[in-house]
Amino acid sequence: MAEERSSGKEERLGRRAGDFLREAEVVIYYTVAVLLAVTAVVSIASAGRMLWSGIVHWTMATETLRVLDQLLVVLMVVEVLHTVRISLRSHILLATEPFLVVGLIASIRRVLVISMQMSTLTKEGKWSADGASIFRSSMVELALLVVFVLVLVFSITLLRRYVPTPKDVTENLD
Repeated sequence: MAEERSSGKEERLGRRAGDFLREAEVVIYYTVAVLLAVTAVVSIASAGRMLWSGIVHWTMATETLRVLDQLLVVLMVVEVLHTVRISLRSHILLATEPFLVVGLIASIRRVLVISMQMSTLTKEGKWSADGASIFRSSMVELALLVVFVLVLVFSITLLRRYVPTPKDVTENLD
């Protein structure tokens, strides 16, 4: 009899602790979602300001890559926000595709940054030993990024082709 009471108390305590942790998780997810949304709005405003400055000062050619870079950051933040939203709705973190998309956007963003850096390196017209070394390492990084982008695109394609059914997901959770 005493054993049943202690077992019942432990079960209620475990249930309350689980409920508290679930609620804490939801609060944290909502906080992260709000912060991500604010970050996206501020980044969009910053990109708009850069674009307006480029138009007013007739420097669109130099501002284009910076604006594009800022907008790609916004896309990454929105993809992470989408993942948080899915996690809030389902209480399960199974969505791997948004993380792959964020990796893809980040890789493309890095390719653009390297391209912008190389254009300034080659504009100077003088090649030094340091410039040649920077150029070689940038080309190696670009090659690796291209391979990484291809792997990410292939992974996203496979995920979309072989989407698990809700029945498969619930069976794997048990």
